[in-house]
Amino acid sequence: MRSRIVVLISGGGTNLQAIIDASKQDNYGGDIVAVVSNKADVYGLTRAQDAEIPTSVLSHKDFDSREEYDSALITEINNYQPDLIVLAGFMRILTAKFVQKFQGRLINIHPSLLPKYQGLHTHQRAIDAGDTEHGVSVHFVTEELDGGPVILQAKVPVFPEDTADELALRVHQQEHRIYPMVVNWCCTKRVTMVKESALFDGVILPVSGYASEE
Repeated sequence: MRSRIVVLISGGGTNLQAIIDASKQDNYGGDIVAVVSNKADVYGLTRAQDAEIPTSVLSHKDFDSREEYDSALITEINNYQPDLIVLAGFMRILTAKFVQKFQGRLINIHPSLLPKYQGLHTHQRAIDAGDTEHGVSVHFVTEELDGGPVILQAKVPVFPEDTADELALRVHQQEHRIYPMVVNWCCTKRVTMVKESALFDGVILPVSGYASEE
């Protein structure tokens, strides 16, 4: 039986589209059963509707606190009984209650080679630091912002003449390649989280995730 996936978005949904496309394959491990957005007018919702995936909008502006919003979001997600919750450009800092509720079933993609450059403006920060390589990480979500165990990373070169936008485009290409792959691994239980570690086929992954060069 294929796993049930709920995807949370706040924007255009390019990673969502990559997962939608991958899930059409017969051997894929999961199906997206709902897409939930905290913003009503984003193209990611159109992508989901075009793929005949149920959508809902839960605006954070309708709630007085982060805790109230996350409680409502938990209720909304539970309506779909997911096996996996995928953050795909969901621009909210999640409360401890939310993270604990879905611990081990909650993954995120972050545009840096974690633990480098947690937070925002990662591409410019990599350029400013003079890095020669940059990239993207898929990781389990814990209470520490962008601090959960890494499952997989993809690296891209940083060229001297790069702007942040040019570097972002290079990183996005890799995002669309590795995120559907990791989602599939989670759906088929090849990747699991035990305590504070990511495991692949039962083996603890290194800090930089699967296929580390270290």
